[in-house]
Amino acid sequence: QVQLAESGGGSVQAGGSLRLSCAVSGMIFSINVMGWYRQAPGKQRELVATITPGGSIRYGDSVKGRFSISKEKGKNTVHLQMNNLKVEDTGVYYCNLKPTDYWGQGTQVTVSS
Repeated sequence: QVQLAESGGGSVQAGGSLRLSCAVSGMIFSINVMGWYRQAPGKQRELVATITPGGSIRYGDSVKGRFSISKEKGKNTVHLQMNNLKVEDTGVYYCNLKPTDYWGQGTQVTVSS
């Protein structure tokens, strides 16, 4: 049973920072990419950031220069450092594991002006 557990969400003022974490547990036999996606009410889930085992990183256009994804060496754990948060960043943030395509339950991020 593979589980993804997100943490670190909360409420913050615009311009503030938050750090999200995702811990993966269970029997995992194939890991290629870990990443973060987010979804606002009434909107499709969108890419925030991904990172490969080799360290290749991709960011969504709206978060480039503000967010940073990283992983803990030797662990199936990924972090998302979010700086200079904007109201538009509000939503539920989900951790994702590929190629198996497992998802966490999500953590709420709310940014107020």
